[in-house]
Amino acid sequence: MRELPRQLSEDELAVLFSGHTRLTEELACREDPLGVAEEVAAALPEADQIAALSAHPRIGEKSDEQRGRIPPELVELLTAYEDKFGIPFVVFVAGRSREELVRVLRRRLDRTREEELESGLDELVAIARDRWTRT
Repeated sequence: MRELPRQLSEDELAVLFSGHTRLTEELACREDPLGVAEEVAAALPEADQIAALSAHPRIGEKSDEQRGRIPPELVELLTAYEDKFGIPFVVFVAGRSREELVRVLRRRLDRTREEELESGLDELVAIARDRWTRT
């Protein structure tokens, strides 16, 4: 397992965060970018937070981490989430069954938009850290 880096380029961060965004731009200027990522993400304007979340692949889209068809119930819940909050649902999927994802999504649908924006960003950072340790 790799330790968290003291410095990363924007290109390296874009791989970890699924794209170039204001978040990766800001983190590239920081020492210990993955260590301060939550606070940097929280301080961004909302439009930049949403852009960072939107760069991440939707559950069920073809990617190295998310393969296969998703059940109709999960598709319906994802659509309901996006309709309610106006942001993509981001969750650290690794090791979770589809059934567990359904339970997580149902719980998160009961929350506020502000809570979900914060949770989504925290999950995005957790995914990036996991990607770093696995590469």
